[in-house]
Amino acid sequence: MKKFAIKNIKIALIGAALVGFTSSCEVTDLVPADLIPDSEAFTTAPRIESAVLGVYESAQRGFYNDVVQRGYPFGSANVEQGDLRGEDMYNDQAFYEITYNNSYSPNSANNRGMWISLYRMINRLNIILGNLDVALTNGVLTTDEANGYKGEMLFLRALAHHELLIHFARPYSDDPSSMGVPYRTFGIDDVAKVPEGEAVSRGTVGEDYAQLILDLDAAEGFLPEGDAGRANKGAAIALKSRIKLHMEDWAGVLAEYTKLTTKYAVTDNPVTPFRGGTSTDNIFSFINSATSNPGTNGALPAMYGNPDLGARGLVKISPIIWRADFWDAEDTRRTQLTTRSALGIFTDKYTDATTFSDPNPILRYVEVVLNAAEANARLGGAKTAVAVTLLNSVRSRALPASVPAYTVAGLGANLLTSILNERRIEFLAEGRRWADIHRLSGEGLMDGIPLKASSRSITSIDFYTTSKVILTAHSLPYSSDLFVWPIPLSELQSNITAPIAQNPGY
Repeated sequence: MKKFAIKNIKIALIGAALVGFTSSCEVTDLVPADLIPDSEAFTTAPRIESAVLGVYESAQRGFYNDVVQRGYPFGSANVEQGDLRGEDMYNDQAFYEITYNNSYSPNSANNRGMWISLYRMINRLNIILGNLDVALTNGVLTTDEANGYKGEMLFLRALAHHELLIHFARPYSDDPSSMGVPYRTFGIDDVAKVPEGEAVSRGTVGEDYAQLILDLDAAEGFLPEGDAGRANKGAAIALKSRIKLHMEDWAGVLAEYTKLTTKYAVTDNPVTPFRGGTSTDNIFSFINSATSNPGTNGALPAMYGNPDLGARGLVKISPIIWRADFWDAEDTRRTQLTTRSALGIFTDKYTDATTFSDPNPILRYVEVVLNAAEANARLGGAKTAVAVTLLNSVRSRALPASVPAYTVAGLGANLLTSILNERRIEFLAEGRRWADIHRLSGEGLMDGIPLKASSRSITSIDFYTTSKVILTAHSLPYSSDLFVWPIPLSELQSNITAPIAQNPGY
């Protein structure tokens, strides 16, 4: 198998080397994430499988300052960045200071690592997409095999581009004609193709969202049903539900929800989706193992776990949400999915602080249900009662029978707020807070990032268990240029063909 290096290729498009893939059948037993396939990778079915699994590897543990195993973009970084841009998880050390206090720049590592890792992942999958029909024609793959791989790559392409949009562009809910991100639909595997890749413009947010839906509609048609460790038909539908929520396409959200009601279910116990194996709630996760994970500097159980239990414990639950009046003290998501130390309260969703094998949950059915609850609430009228029923299906399973379920009359005008608060509880430590802040600020229901507990000021459990004053800081109005991340300077400097515009204020 040939190996060759190409120097000075645009870093966000391509890695440092182009090499063929070795054969592999395990998602967590893959070649290094800085490698992408050459033409030989598509000459046998096992090599194609390995190339496909290499995309999952590049998602699970991509690059951060050109070092593998820091959890970018989906090993853990999307969770950590999504949480710490919001107010419900608390930055206890300097590690996430840039994200927590909104001090990123075109040179800061967090946003640079996310941009580069996502586009490297996108480039890898686009190369595969460009070779599948050839492999089919040559008899290397059957039609079903080729279509399945197409579906996986299209799903992952949409997932990656949406992650870029919520960090580097203004929300669809504000102005679909605002600057989006370059939506790359072809791969760069040769120096001669670099100018064509560089010429892909940012386009508009609306154009990008339209392409997201096109990719996911196609993926839904190609993908079979499957388990949560690989892209599957349910995952494509669930991601469309999420994206249509950002587009305020309430009828579309409900249409996607309806497709999944007979395939998945909210688990009776909120703990179940986080204790290994499969459940009716898990739709898609990026898988980790003892031998292939983002490591102690990026794995969720290391960063989020209780230091008393062997984790690094750099991030804990914020007392802001812990003391919120909407979170019942008897909620099992408090009593069974958190642990305490003298320093504070930590999530217990990720428990393997030794080998970091906890998967990163990307799509759960409970999200689709809450998306549908919100869509019904937005549509109002007769759908209001349906919204309350869906909300109760999530909330009540975490509460004792002594806590009454919500009613339409009891909630009144507070229905939407209650749904949004339930999202904060249910998805705590799963990275979903920023996406909600992003879309709701664009709509005008929020005004940017709320006040957070001041970085490194929450020094004891007293901030959770008493009325001790919580010092706050780090809010950011939606009008601020800092609300969206800057395009990395390396991207702007390396694009000599058609430089893209920097976000305002940078």
